[in-house]
Amino acid sequence: MALKTFGFHAVRWCVVLGCLMLSASCGFAQTNENRTLILVVGAPGEEEWGRQFGESAELWKAAAAKGGFKISIIGEQTNNAVVDRSLFLTALTNESIGDGELWVVLIGHGTFDGKVAKFNLRGPDLSADELASHLKATQRPLAVINCASASGPFLNALSGPGRVIITATRSGYELNVTRFGDYFAKAVADPEADLDKDGQTSLLEAYLMASRQVDQFYREAGRLATEHALLDDNGDRLGTPAEWFVGVRAVKKPETGKAIDGLRAHQLNLVRGTEERQLTSGQRARRDFLESELNALRERKSAMAEDEYYQLLEKLLLEVARLYEGT
Repeated sequence: MALKTFGFHAVRWCVVLGCLMLSASCGFAQTNENRTLILVVGAPGEEEWGRQFGESAELWKAAAAKGGFKISIIGEQTNNAVVDRSLFLTALTNESIGDGELWVVLIGHGTFDGKVAKFNLRGPDLSADELASHLKATQRPLAVINCASASGPFLNALSGPGRVIITATRSGYELNVTRFGDYFAKAVADPEADLDKDGQTSLLEAYLMASRQVDQFYREAGRLATEHALLDDNGDRLGTPAEWFVGVRAVKKPETGKAIDGLRAHQLNLVRGTEERQLTSGQRARRDFLESELNALRERKSAMAEDEYYQLLEKLLLEVARLYEGT
């Protein structure tokens, strides 16, 4: 019954470390999975914001390169800026098919007229619904991080199974320039954001770090916060704010009783740790499935007999252990 005293992630990594100690070489092959980052730098408006957007873009590029991503950049070209929208949509079309993760990061400003939210590009802007339409054909695991003001409606438009959607604001009416994107770019590969100390910073952990730094910025400035980031990774279009999390687990549920967010976002890492890099894509997919089963089991715990719960828990954890042993 010692398992009762452990949280899920503590158990997971005890299992992993145990496997590594038992076998100095588990026989894992480095995956040839192709992962892609499409980084879009929007119209800056003022020179100050242009510098900040550029600094954030450089951080994303460095982290993505370290993570082994193929990188497509839109918005940094100095000539013929009017085609940024076309270049972006073409990049989405070209990257719609594949087996590796597709990350789309939007750095810039946004607008909302009460009906339509848009991301501001140099030249014609792009609406949330237009982006959703162009992502319909995407079969790859998808993460979209919209760091712009008025980005909340993008979560509603893009949310779906197998997707992680993060927006800097909770609605289109938060129109002021956001700080979230700057903090997120710094957190996405920052070891200090690694809450569960597994040697890598997940998308969820970067979201939590950036959100808390935004909150700290407004509190220290004595200002009312004009941005409230949201994360959705269960496809329910609701999103979860950072304050609902304790560690890497959401402990508060929406009033609708829908599933909580966070599990899928915690499985994605821009820069993977040593153990994570040695998993094949198939092993990683199986591990992710087992984690989802563990999460679902935890949600049912209060309605189950104690012995039944721990029997099922042990079965799942043993399968995770065998996966990491490579058997």
